[in-house]
Amino acid sequence: MKKIMVINGPNLNMLGKRKKEFYGSLTLDDINNMIIEKCKELNISADFYQNNCEGALIDCIQQAEGKYVGAIINAGAYSHYSYAIRDAIECSSIPFIEVHMSDIYSRDEFRRKSVITEVCKDIVTGKKENSYIIALEILEKLISEGEY
Repeated sequence: MKKIMVINGPNLNMLGKRKKEFYGSLTLDDINNMIIEKCKELNISADFYQNNCEGALIDCIQQAEGKYVGAIINAGAYSHYSYAIRDAIECSSIPFIEVHMSDIYSRDEFRRKSVITEVCKDIVTGKKENSYIIALEILEKLISEGEY
């Protein structure tokens, strides 16, 4: 069975408590359970990782190599300025799909630019928890078409 990694960055452990108008009311565990159910339909398994620390996220990205066929990443605020996370993704041979639950293009100016977008295969933004499901579908299509 194909296996993917779902990586979540800072403050995503606070979902369900954060600004619900942007992030919805589901917790990260709720979203992970949604992903698990969708993975069953797609005959994929998923591992999940969340950390608030940049270095820990980089370690996770680097360790995904050879263990997973692809990854979904919501790097949170690090998306907007972490060149270290960008470089880790760029070094990886597996495809990454970038996720943002809110529409980063219609929010604060500093949120409108993501430095990791260029090294990810695609981006899903503004669909709240469904952003992850859409990203999973995109990733599965890339993998099943043999691009990776």
